[in-house]
Amino acid sequence: MKKSDLPAGIEITEERRQIADSVRRICDGFDDEFWLEKERKHEFPHEFHKAMADAGWLGITMPEEYGGANLGVTDAALLMQTIGNSAGAISACSTIHINLFGPHAMVKHGTKEQKDRMIPPLVDGSQKACFGVTEPDAGLDTTHISTRAVRQGSNYIVHGQKVWTSTAQNADKILLLTRTTPIEDCRKPTDGMTLFYTDLDRAKIDITPIDKMGRNAVNSNSIFIDGLVVPEEDRIGEEGKGFKLLLDSLNPERVLIAAEAIGVGRRALEKAADYANERVVFGRKIGQNQSIQHPLAQSWMALEAADLMVWHAGRLYDSGQPCGAEANAAKFLAADAAFEACDRAVRTHGGFGYAKEYHVERYFREIVLPRIAPVTREMIMSFIAERVLELPKSY
Repeated sequence: MKKSDLPAGIEITEERRQIADSVRRICDGFDDEFWLEKERKHEFPHEFHKAMADAGWLGITMPEEYGGANLGVTDAALLMQTIGNSAGAISACSTIHINLFGPHAMVKHGTKEQKDRMIPPLVDGSQKACFGVTEPDAGLDTTHISTRAVRQGSNYIVHGQKVWTSTAQNADKILLLTRTTPIEDCRKPTDGMTLFYTDLDRAKIDITPIDKMGRNAVNSNSIFIDGLVVPEEDRIGEEGKGFKLLLDSLNPERVLIAAEAIGVGRRALEKAADYANERVVFGRKIGQNQSIQHPLAQSWMALEAADLMVWHAGRLYDSGQPCGAEANAAKFLAADAAFEACDRAVRTHGGFGYAKEYHVERYFREIVLPRIAPVTREMIMSFIAERVLELPKSY
């Protein structure tokens, strides 16, 4: 299967070639067997995280004064697509995903003291962070979160619950969205929420792993917060303005997720094509059969088309232009195309596609995640209908 040096839709520079080549070399040191073993043991890939930190990639989007490279979402997407295309698939991406735009709120809205204190440990890998936003009773309706932070002197006391908090078992810090004003007392539902970046104090936070379908090398958790003391200096931005701070990172995250999905889809497609070229049934390679050829060819086309939207959205974001529709469309199209490619890779392998030793079943289980998170296909379609086609709001 032919592989291009860099994606067709990206502006090719020497720096981007170096990004792809360097990251690919690191990823090649962690093969399918490494990731299969991590999944079996439900063990966080600390070795991979350290390798990426040592090479400086955890700070690709962070300012240079804090040890970062100060590059844009396009370069970050290239980084993540290269990782997604490796044996680690979504697990490898999730190991470092939060580092890229998770700290964006601190970079853009934090004080100098906060940035000096918070950003460098994330860039050098000495600290890990998790993201506490989603709640079991609110889901995608973030305005209705119930985790409450109540001011007491120079501190806030937090009680509440979060769910799908990835890497919480390994994290030192948590980026935590709370309500400081009840929604019924707010002029708008988006008011009254406050963002903190603080210590993940396990004496006050109970972490329970979620037994899930895939991506088991990177843990997902329910967390229960009971009396967490958060100093005022850990509050990011103004009290009550936390929701707006998070909006800055939504479009970049959509682009990154889309790029990761394309990477995984291409890897699965390559595995399928290789197997179809080797497997002989009834005296001929199965790759000679159009029933094998046509679905794989269709997946190649779908992945390439979705990838163009990824880089289009990235260019818009990096040039300061509106890109909400494009970023959401990229995530939608990439996740769907990658899911089909992974499904077809399993079916191309036949019975062996169900066996862990061929790894395509692992890619298939992991690629379900980009279809449903961090935003569902249905919410994206509603967004496009309302914001692009100017149809009435449906929810």
